[in-house]
Amino acid sequence: MTVAATADQLELAAWLRLSGELGRTQARRLLQACACDARRAQAHLPAPTAEQQRRLEQALNWLEEPGHSLLRLGDADYPQQLLNSPDPPLALFLDGQREQLLRPALAIVGTRHPTPSGLELARQFAEDIVQAGWVVVSGLALGIDGAAHAAALQRGSTWAVLGCGLDQIYPPRHRSLAARIREQGLLISEHAPGEPPLPANFPVRNRIIAGLSEGCLVVEAALRSGSLITARLASEAGREVFALPGPIRSLQAQGCHQLIQQGAKLVQSLQDILDELPAPAPQPPSPAPLSTPVAESADPLLQALGFEPVGLDSLQQRLGWGTAEVLTQMFQLELQGQVQRLPGERFVRTNAGSQPP
Repeated sequence: MTVAATADQLELAAWLRLSGELGRTQARRLLQACACDARRAQAHLPAPTAEQQRRLEQALNWLEEPGHSLLRLGDADYPQQLLNSPDPPLALFLDGQREQLLRPALAIVGTRHPTPSGLELARQFAEDIVQAGWVVVSGLALGIDGAAHAAALQRGSTWAVLGCGLDQIYPPRHRSLAARIREQGLLISEHAPGEPPLPANFPVRNRIIAGLSEGCLVVEAALRSGSLITARLASEAGREVFALPGPIRSLQAQGCHQLIQQGAKLVQSLQDILDELPAPAPQPPSPAPLSTPVAESADPLLQALGFEPVGLDSLQQRLGWGTAEVLTQMFQLELQGQVQRLPGERFVRTNAGSQPP
C-alpha cells in the first residue's frame, strides 16, 4: 500500500468513526470545532471497542469494492439540495453511478399496500418525471416505491435510499431491482455495511429522500403511512409537496387527502408538478390527466364501478342487474383491459377504463 493510499484509508476511517460512533449533531459540532479535519476530530474519540473496530474494518473492506464509495460532508459532489436540508448526513455510503449526484431529483413515495390503480399511477408519473429531466428518488420499499423505481429505469435513472447497510438489501424480493438500480442509478445509505433493516432506521432515512429532492410526490398513503413522514420532512426542508387524490372511502387515499387539506398541491398530471417546479430538461408534451370523471363514460357498468374496488353484490345493487348479466359484461371489460378482477370477487377500473369508449 502506498503512502497516499494509507493516508486515504486513515481519512476514510476517521469519517467512518465520526459518523458511526457519534450522534449526527455531536459529530458535526466536533468537525466544525476541528476545522472540518476528520482525523483531528477523531483524536477526541475514545479508543474503539473490539466490535467498533470490526465494523470499521468491514466498512473499509466494502469501500474497496468497485462502484462503492463514501460521500462526505464537504465533498465537491455533495448534493446542494441535501446540504441545504435541516439535518444533512455526515457521510453516505454509495453503490452505483456516483456522478449522478449532481442531477436534480424528485421523490415518489407511497404505501406498501397499493391498489392496482395506485401502482399504475406510480409507474406513469415516474416515467413522466424522468422524461422531464429529474431522477426519481424513493426508498426501495414494496408497493409504490418499487413501482416508481422500476418504471424510472425504463426511461432513465433512479436512486434508492435504504434503511440498512447496502449489503443488506431490504426487502429481499427487491434484490434484482436493486441490482438494476446499481447499474443505472445509485443505492444510498447512511448505515454502514452489516447494519440490519431496523424499524427505527426508516423514519430517519426518509429525511434523506426528502433532502435529496426538489419536491415529493405522494401517490397513495394511509393516515399512518411512513410516506407522510417523508412529505412532512420535505415541507420542513422547504420543498414542494404533491399528492394524488383518490376515492374518499379508500384507506390508501386518506393520507393524500390530509396532505392536500394541509396545503400540498393536488396533482392529476405532470403539468401540475411543472407549474410549481421548472423542468430541469426541455419540457416534454404535457400528458392528458390520468383520470377523468366517471360520468364521461357511457358504459353503465363502468359508471357504477368507479375507481374504487367494488364487490359483486354492491354492483348488483347499484345497477339492478342479475349476477349473470354483471359477470358477463365484466368479462368483456376485462378482455378490453378496462377492468381488473381482484381477490374476493371485487373489481376495479384500470387507467384504460378512465377514457370514454
